[in-house]
Amino acid sequence: MSHSFFHFLLISVFLYTNCMALRHYTFTVKEVPYTKLCSTKKILTVNGQFPGPILKAYKGDTIYVNVRNRASENITMHWHGVEQPRNPWSDGPEYITQCPIRPGSDFTYKVIFSIEDTTVWWHAHSSWTRATVHGLIFIYPRLPKALPFPKSDHEVPLVLGEWWKQDVREVVEEFIRSGAAPNESDALTINGHPGFLYPCSKSDTYELAVEKGKTYRIRMVNAAMNIILFFAIAKHNVTVVSADGHYTKPFSAAYITISPGQTLDVLLHADQNPKRTYYMAARAYQSNLDIGFNNSTTIAVLRYISSNNDTKTSTSSSSSKRYPKLPPYNDTSAAFKFFSSIRSLYSGLVPARITRKIFTTVSINLLPCPNNSCEGPNGSRLASSMSNISFVTPSHVDILKAYYYHIRGVYGTRFPDFPPLVFNYTAEDQPLFLLTPRLATEVKMLEYGESVEMVIQGTSLVVNGLDHPMHLHGFSFYVVGAGLGNFNESEDPSTYNLDDPPYRNTATVPRSGWITIRFVANNPGVWFMHCHFDRHQTWGMNVVLIVKNGRGIDQQILPPPPGLPPCY
Repeated sequence: MSHSFFHFLLISVFLYTNCMALRHYTFTVKEVPYTKLCSTKKILTVNGQFPGPILKAYKGDTIYVNVRNRASENITMHWHGVEQPRNPWSDGPEYITQCPIRPGSDFTYKVIFSIEDTTVWWHAHSSWTRATVHGLIFIYPRLPKALPFPKSDHEVPLVLGEWWKQDVREVVEEFIRSGAAPNESDALTINGHPGFLYPCSKSDTYELAVEKGKTYRIRMVNAAMNIILFFAIAKHNVTVVSADGHYTKPFSAAYITISPGQTLDVLLHADQNPKRTYYMAARAYQSNLDIGFNNSTTIAVLRYISSNNDTKTSTSSSSSKRYPKLPPYNDTSAAFKFFSSIRSLYSGLVPARITRKIFTTVSINLLPCPNNSCEGPNGSRLASSMSNISFVTPSHVDILKAYYYHIRGVYGTRFPDFPPLVFNYTAEDQPLFLLTPRLATEVKMLEYGESVEMVIQGTSLVVNGLDHPMHLHGFSFYVVGAGLGNFNESEDPSTYNLDDPPYRNTATVPRSGWITIRFVANNPGVWFMHCHFDRHQTWGMNVVLIVKNGRGIDQQILPPPPGLPPCY
């Protein structure tokens, strides 16, 4: 081999490796018309797509995404489930880690993958723009690393969502103005399609074609705004192999429960009669029937094809026997049986020696209105809180910038380790004085390297309890315990799973119940924690965790990138 050819080969390999590791994407945010449910409206999209484009990366990659805002409203992007080590600048929540990208402006996000193994997702994080601005991220192991489950023949993206006939901006403006709950969505969707049970939607039904004997890896997310979902496929069990970007011990399931923000990887084995048509379906899980919710069902089609000529082999008949059997919409035991079936693939990694304990409540609240003029209960305004503090989002300077540059007056540091008011959190009748929270922008400061245990307790205030999918930016955490009723500090820790609990970034607090999570605060930065029901986030069920810098250079926040969107 000549020296010149050898040098050429080395350069080619170098360039190829760097191109693979440093991928560049362009997201153009713009409004385009979409027709669903007999009507047409303009929606926000990325590159005109709904759901948005799939990003692909190998474990440990860094990618760059240039977001070009060509819409008429502000936008930010969040890389949900990506820990972004030392890089909160690209995490995305509006006025938490950045000011928004204004119409006509651009910003390039640096997305640093680290410990994520499987499927995560991206979505807008400005007001309710994520309703239509979202998409999946496929993460692959670096060769020769093998998957800890059988390799599939094909990969299938599956995005569960919600659709409003009304402009989503109008939905938000209306419920913020009135103080009442937002209008319910008009349809649920599978990959953007409502399915044939809805008006004008026979041709707007997602269809998955499979071959007998093949295995399909379904990478899925619940991108709905305010609904936990049951999902199943008629006559087909699935094998769950991953949750929230991390491998799980495989287990077979006849149905799944998935909360907003959560991702799952499941294996579908095409092992049924190929001459029949089967249906996939999703509908809400709702534990509190006093609260309005979209109780419809979205349907998709699973049909078998011939491996020879890719033609249909199934019939078009719709026998009810081939519809999936979903749990009743208020079946709490079924919902949490699925959640509790998830176990981390790896054992013995849970922080054992806890150095920081936090106990916080999550509640629905009421705020008084002049002359009882709002449309919430008793003329009040609906709100929500953590530890009786309803989070007030800054409007001029983001918290990360204020922390990094020592700008005073943007936030306080008095978020408590324990709620300021102690009461029977899950009692049916609560004193009226408990209903009104304190309005504030309070953060929780954590020392670098602390081993944190956080108990998140649901309460029965206002609506007698509701489930809350809580998401933490910048971290995955171990869900070591969960239960109904009030957390008992002397008894409940004995039930903790400290061996192989689920390792997640979004975990659901049961109605009038609790969960306990553990993580090591080893990612310095400003990180948002909030309910992933967007109405609750809008009302204030949020807190910001600030993890201080450690001593080493690799334990400190990266410097701010060029071109950060300016604040006004």
